Amino acid sequence: MTPVLISPAAIETLADLLEHLGGISPKRVRFHPAPGTATEEDVLVIRNSPERRLCELVDGVLVEKAMGFRESFLACALIEMLRGFVRQRNLGLVTGEAGMMRLMAGLVRIPDVAFISWFRLPNRRVPTEPIPDLAPDLAVEVLSVGNTPGEMARKRQDYFRSGVQVVWQVDPNTRTVEVFTAPEQSTLLHEMQTLDGGTVLPGFALPLHELFAELDIQGEE
Repeated sequence: MTPVLISPAAIETLADLLEHLGGISPKRVRFHPAPGTATEEDVLVIRNSPERRLCELVDGVLVEKAMGFRESFLACALIEMLRGFVRQRNLGLVTGEAGMMRLMAGLVRIPDVAFISWFRLPNRRVPTEPIPDLAPDLAVEVLSVGNTPGEMARKRQDYFRSGVQVVWQVDPNTRTVEVFTAPEQSTLLHEMQTLDGGTVLPGFALPLHELFAELDIQGEE
């Protein structure tokens, strides 16, 4: 695929590039290949390398995905809860933090959790390509230390521009979930409230204290 080059008029310095990407840390920006020239092939090469890095592709730049152990664990718990509902009703697929998707030409995002209805999947089957050309109905981002407000705002713009209907932004530290129905239109739910599936997953209901209680589990001594 032809790389999406960043306009030299907009990006003159490293600071400009980092701001363009949402004010992220320079540690997350790969310089090989050079920013502005990366392609989907580069995304797959670095994923399959000994480093096993997961990178998103944004305007020809490889951006390492920010994800910690705690966030990954919480995402897995949410996947388990979502997939039980989806699988029982045969509504579609639920993917995790390695589920790469081409939202549009030159833009590869990797939601921490996603639901894709059969309606959006070609032939209503599991895609065989490593980066399928599709946008999920629901995208979930579990906030990590490396995520910035600017980065998350840009991600929401990308998601909704590509056809995502709802974005859940999960914050393990405040134990809240912000439900976005547009890039800047949201409802903040606290730990003692219930998250529902809205029009995307009618009938789904998750008391958030059950989700965040996963962070408190411990083994017996």
